[in-house]
Amino acid sequence: MGQFATGITVITAGGELGHGMTANSFTSVSLEPPMVLCCVARTARMHQAILAAGGYGVSILGANQTGLARYFADKTRPAGPTQFDAVDWIPGRRTGAPLLMGALAWIECELEADYEGGDHSIFVGRVLDAHRGGGRDALMFFSGGFLQAGPPPAKSA
Repeated sequence: MGQFATGITVITAGGELGHGMTANSFTSVSLEPPMVLCCVARTARMHQAILAAGGYGVSILGANQTGLARYFADKTRPAGPTQFDAVDWIPGRRTGAPLLMGALAWIECELEADYEGGDHSIFVGRVLDAHRGGGRDALMFFSGGFLQAGPPPAKSA
C-alpha cells in the first residue's frame, strides 16, 4: 500500500479521552448527506477516544505541516488532552474536537456508524461542519515518506 499516494490528516477527538492521530486512511463517502470515514486500529487509543466522544475532527494538513504529522504519529508524545499543549489549535464549534491551525481544511463529524474491518474499525462520520483554510499545497505520503503537492497549473484560455 506504500505505492498508493495519499493525503495526510490528523484525526482528533475531544473530551476526557481527547486524543490525536496522524492518519492517511481517510476519504469522502457521500455528498448527500455529507459523510467521511477514517480507519483506526482497535488497539489504538484513538479508537476509544472516538467512541467516547461520539465523533471526531479532521485537520487536512498542508505542505508545511510535516512536523505536525510526525508529532501525532509519535507514540512517545503525552497521552490525553495534554498532547495538544504543544500545538496551535482551536476547539471545533460543533464537537469540541481540537482542530489544528494552519491546516488546508477542517471537518467535524458526528459518529454515524462503525464497522469491523480486520484489526481496524471503519468510523463513518456525518459531517456537521467544514471549513477551508488559506493554504494551497498539500502534504502527501508516498513510498514511506512525505512530499508536497500543489494544485495543477491554471489552464490558459
